[in-house]
Amino acid sequence: MNLIKYVEDQLLDISRIPEFSAGDTIIMSYKIIEGNKERVQDFRGDVLNIRGEGKNKSFTVRKISSGIGVERIIPFSSLNIVDIKVVKKGKVRRAKLFYLRKLSGKKARIKEANFSK
Repeated sequence: MNLIKYVEDQLLDISRIPEFSAGDTIIMSYKIIEGNKERVQDFRGDVLNIRGEGKNKSFTVRKISSGIGVERIIPFSSLNIVDIKVVKKGKVRRAKLFYLRKLSGKKARIKEANFSK
């Protein structure tokens, strides 16, 4: 069992990803490949959940774009992640914030925790 963890640690470098949790607002720079072209696009949103462990760890980010909710599920091990910045820390009591999908407007706000950049 320890051999599997050792190999995952060697292959997976998650030290480039800062620590964040559910409720935090992040800006994720994501590499998009279209044919021969390659570009970097920013995706700013709230982290709804973090699931999995080790190599299988992933997180869900939700933003509102033109009045429509957009969610992306991103694995921590994705090579398309260029950079992640934590904009603000959220103060929430739950690990999974799926209830935010049903809320709109001011109800969907997340309280801000004390955070030093």
